[in-house]
Formats: sequence, structure tokens, C-alpha cells
Amino acid sequence: MPETSRRKQRSFWVELPILLLVAVIVAVLVRTFLVQTFYIPSGSMETTLLINDRVLVNKMVYRFREPRRGEVVVFVPPKQWDAGPSKDDYIKRVVAVGGDKIVCCDSAGKITINGRPLTEDYLFEDDVPSSQPFDVTVPTGRLFVLGDHRSSSADSRFHTDYQYGTIPVDAVVGRAFVIFWPLNRVGTLSVPKAYEAIPAPSGG
Repeated sequence: MPETSRRKQRSFWVELPILLLVAVIVAVLVRTFLVQTFYIPSGSMETTLLINDRVLVNKMVYRFREPRRGEVVVFVPPKQWDAGPSKDDYIKRVVAVGGDKIVCCDSAGKITINGRPLTEDYLFEDDVPSSQPFDVTVPTGRLFVLGDHRSSSADSRFHTDYQYGTIPVDAVVGRAFVIFWPLNRVGTLSVPKAYEAIPAPSGG
């Protein structure tokens, strides 16, 4: 083998560990600060998200703004939800934000936010918006979250004493914005148009 070829081969094997280390560092930085994958372990968000779906979570977006109504978020559940320290993160939809008054239900069986009925065409088939009544004014800096499969979701409805049904904004890991697996489920997780009609809280 010519000397030039041997030098190139030695150079490759010297550089390979460095390249692998750089790749690992980049992957860790991306996962820590930018984008993380999340596995759907339960049916609480059906049929928007199915068991075994994988989603990408944007971890940067809420460094620049707070979560908005209609967005699907991953968050660390409050200890008052009896999740325990080893419990996985939760994924739910933000239905109301700080200052909102959310009530279930009006005469048509719909949730209202700041007095405006919310049409939820993303709910699991034959589910009602909620089988139990609630009337909550969301504290500033907190969110009222619900699963899309209401009859199979432990969410803000079950912890409405004081403020523990809501979650703090700083408990949110990020916004789930796309389903990337399985391939036949690939798609974006956009905000339903019904949320565009929700008015600001009184005095907001």
C-alpha cells in the first residue's frame, strides 16, 4: 500500500472517534434544548394520538412565549395528581390559559371558555366534553389541560380543588407538533380552528 494511502487510513481511524463524540454531543444538545421524541403510552388523547404513536416535541417554543389554547403539550404532572416521582410525563391539550373561565357544560352540552361555547370535533367518538361539571377560573401562570378521549383521561377535571387541577406553565416540557411514527400516521398537530373564536378573559 502506498504511503499516502496508509496516512489517509490512519487519519480516518484517528478522526472517527472524534466525529462520533461530536455526533453524540450534538444529539444530546438537540434532545436537551431543541427537540425531543415522546412515546404515547395510553389512549387518553385518542383519536388525535394513538397508543404507540411517536411525536416530536418542540422544547424551544415556550422559551419565547407561553402555551396557547388548543396546543398539545407534554408536561411534568403536578404531585397532587398522585403521579409519583417515577411517573412518565403526560401529554394533553391546553384548553384554557391563565385568566380564562372554563365551565362545563352549557345547555347544549358544550364546554364554555369566557362565555363562548367550544366545538370540539376532535373528541373521541361518542365522548361528551365531560361527564362531570366544573367551573374554574384558571390562575395566572397556569393551564387547564384535557385529554381528547375524555372518558379515558385523568386530567384537570379531577383536581379542581384550589388550583391543583391546573398545571404550572413552567411544568411544560414542550409542544408536540408532529406525529412521525408509524409512517401511516405521519402528520402535524395543528390547533383546531374552534379556538380562534374564544375571546380573551374579561378585563384581559
